[in-house]
Amino acid sequence: MAATTSLSRRSAIEGVQGSPAARSAVLPAAVAAGRTDDAMNSIRIAIEEHWRASEDGDTEAEHAIYAVDAILDYPQSGERFRGRTTIAAQRGGHPAERHFTVLRISGEGNLWVSECIITYDGVPTHSVSVMEFARELVVHETQYFADTFSAPAWRAELAEPMPGRHIKRA
Repeated sequence: MAATTSLSRRSAIEGVQGSPAARSAVLPAAVAAGRTDDAMNSIRIAIEEHWRASEDGDTEAEHAIYAVDAILDYPQSGERFRGRTTIAAQRGGHPAERHFTVLRISGEGNLWVSECIITYDGVPTHSVSVMEFARELVVHETQYFADTFSAPAWRAELAEPMPGRHIKRA
């Protein structure tokens, strides 16, 4: 797998991490729950490393974030994978060339969400990953996938393009 690094992924990670508004919204709840700024940063760093390792094809580093008995759910297919070893095996056996672009990471305490574009053999799929942590390891992840679709004509006058995107009309 190519070790290319996405500028948009890097900018998105640094933008959220460095945003005073984002940090001030997260920190009070985290402190109230007994989380320190250092613990919050260590979880964010672990998530960033997970996605970086996913892009680089470093299976060991990619799965270091998971507890030994972690669960991974794919609601659209109804699949559940139990245990770090099983999670790594199902990802390691994927036949497509994959690339990961992180659009946003946000969270607090034990619940974190990553919005990504995962490209399988050149075809982009949007993904939302919801990670639940205990002792700074993922104990449960739910990952949702969605393909892009054309916008209906009836919304044309109401919509504007998202930053960096164009609207494909049906």
